Formats: sequence, C-alpha cells, structure tokens
Amino acid sequence: MPYLHGFRRIVYEYQPLVDAVMSVVLIELLERESQSEVFLEGIGYSLFKVAEQGRVEAAEVLLQYRANLNFEPVSFYSPLHIAVLRNRPNMVKLLVEHNADIEKRDRIHESSPLDLASEDSDRLPCLLALLELGANVNARDKRKTPLLHALASSDGLTVNNTENIQLLLQRADVKAVTEDGETVASSLVFLVKEALDGSAEEAAEMGKFCLKTTQLLLAHGMDPSCDANDSESSLTQTSLEHFDLLFPLAVLIIQSGASLFSADSDSCWQAPTIIFKRLQSALRHCSDPNYASELLEQAELLLDLARVNYPRVSPHPILGALTFGQDPHPCAPALQDLYSQVVMQDMCPAALKCICRAFIRSHLQPWPLEERINALPLPDRLKGFLLPERTYKPKPGWDCF
Repeated sequence: MPYLHGFRRIVYEYQPLVDAVMSVVLIELLERESQSEVFLEGIGYSLFKVAEQGRVEAAEVLLQYRANLNFEPVSFYSPLHIAVLRNRPNMVKLLVEHNADIEKRDRIHESSPLDLASEDSDRLPCLLALLELGANVNARDKRKTPLLHALASSDGLTVNNTENIQLLLQRADVKAVTEDGETVASSLVFLVKEALDGSAEEAAEMGKFCLKTTQLLLAHGMDPSCDANDSESSLTQTSLEHFDLLFPLAVLIIQSGASLFSADSDSCWQAPTIIFKRLQSALRHCSDPNYASELLEQAELLLDLARVNYPRVSPHPILGALTFGQDPHPCAPALQDLYSQVVMQDMCPAALKCICRAFIRSHLQPWPLEERINALPLPDRLKGFLLPERTYKPKPGWDCF
C-alpha cells in the first residue's frame, strides 16, 4: 500500500526535520510574545501540555524561556505529575534534571509523582526513572507510602502491580503503618476477602496475585501475624480461618515461619484452634464424603507443617460434638481421631532434632530459607530435614484459591 510506505517515510525520514522546523517556529513565537503580561502563565501551561504529550524537544525550548516547572492548571497536577500519569519517562527525566520538585504533591489527593507511578503497571518505566533520580520511596501522603499505593490500586484482575511492588521493595519500609493503622499485610487481607466474595474465576486470578505478592513481602520481612488494626484479623488468621478456601496462602504463611500464636488480650488466638474450628464448621456443612476427606487431609497437613517451626502446637479448647442436622456427622470419628492425635503428640516431649530444626530456621529468617540453608556446611540429608517444604507437592486444585 503506497500510502503506508509514504507514512513510514514521514515518520522515519521527515520527522526530525519537522521537529526542527517546529522548534524554530516555537522560538520565534516565544520571542515575539515574551513581553506579554501573560507570557509566564502561557508558557507554564504550554509546558504542562507538552509534558502530557511527551514532546521533550518542545519542553526543552520552553524551559529555556523560564517556563514554570511547578505550574498547576485546573487539574491541580504539575507537569511532572501529568508526565507520570501519561507514562512519559523521558519527560520525567528532563523535568527532574531541570529541578522540578520530585516530591511535589498534588492538591487533590496529596500524591507524589512516585505514588502515581506505583499505582499502575503501565507506568513502570516512570517508576524506574523516578527511583533512579532519587525519589523517596518511603515518603508518604496523608495515608500511604508508594508501596501502599501500589497495593491499594491492585486487584489482580484489572491491575496487577507485582513488578512495581517488587521494584519498590528494594528500598521500601515493609513495616510502615499509616495513621489509620493500614499496613501491607492489612492491604492483602482486604484483597483476600475481596477474592472470597468473587466468582471462582475471579478468586483464582486474584489468588495468583495475592500469593505472588505475599511471597515478595515475606522475603522482605513482612510479619503476616502482626495486627496493626485491632478491628481486623491478621493475614495469618484470615488464611487459617478460611483455610479450605485459601489453602495455598495458609501453606505459604506457615512455611514462612510466621508466628502462629498471639497472647494479645484483645485478639488472643492459636493456629491449631483456628484450624480445628474452621474444619469443624466446614465439615458441618459438607455432604460430599470425598470433599470431607480432603478437608481432613488439608487440616492435618497444615498442623504437620506448623510443627516444623513450632514443635508443640496443641489446640486450646475442648472439641465440641460434630453433628450433621440432628445426627452425628459421618466424619465425626475422623475429626476426633485427628484432634486426639494432636493432643497426644503435644503431651510427649518434642524430639530434640525437631527442636533444633525450629531453632535453626528461626535464626535464618526472613523466608525463603533455602539459599541460606544450602550455604550451611551440612550434609544434604540434614539440609533436607531442615527444608521439609522441598518435598511438599500440592494435590491438583490445592495450589489456587
């Protein structure tokens, strides 16, 4: 098609000449209007528009004529903000190199350019540019740090921000808490509960994001059992309270060595207690013997995994009777056997090798531990004992929400 060939010639051959001509025209216009009373306001707004369009050469000319780097039109965004929103990394570099305020906050949400860059995976090039230029990754607006902005804007469906989160975690404070008590863990709790309310397809997609993000945050020292907001359950509690629906998340958190107990007077809990309560509740509403058997197997596996880091995991309350309608539940004997098994194991002293394993693993945190354990001067058999998760293979369907 000849017209397409001509278009390519315009883009690749004539465009530099067109840009040069436009620069000359722009300079002539600026020279002619330089004495105007609204000159500075005019070129300030012009800088905002060329920043939005990513026209770097035009921006350079405007900056030579003292265009206001922090000009804010009706949108209340500066040229740097709009360059980030439109994903113009070269423009971002130009503006910051000309001393644009890299930490400037907009007048609506008080978001910095880095906050805006963190909120969308499409803006990753701008996020990289801002971090290279020295943006403060732990600065915060009224509520959130850039990392919390990245988590709050993600849902695993329309916005999947794992790359942004991974980049921010190289320098971000994973333990930051907002004035409202929001943390990275509480942000995940909110998203996990959203997944529980969605369809099976939505839950599966959101679950992938939650698992990947939890892995990243655990590797950088997030405490999933810490509850900064007393009105909400911790991420650990949430995963165990719904272990039948969030099984891979519960496995991941337990394997990470997270605390499975809380002595806080306001939210006292123990993982085995939560597991047995959820198991009993799930069985009570289950009429499928195959699924009931699977629930028992999952609960037993979680309790076994818990013993790797905590050799004594006895449940607190006495297990109540399990019924199905007015009749004893068919799985009541199996549930009682599992409960009795856990109680009997806890009544016996833990094996010395299990105590040593828990001690060594606790001193190699944060998770994942494989690289650190492999570096120890130990035989492979002992390394395998220290890393039982190597042999864990989820059954079909157990690796997703």
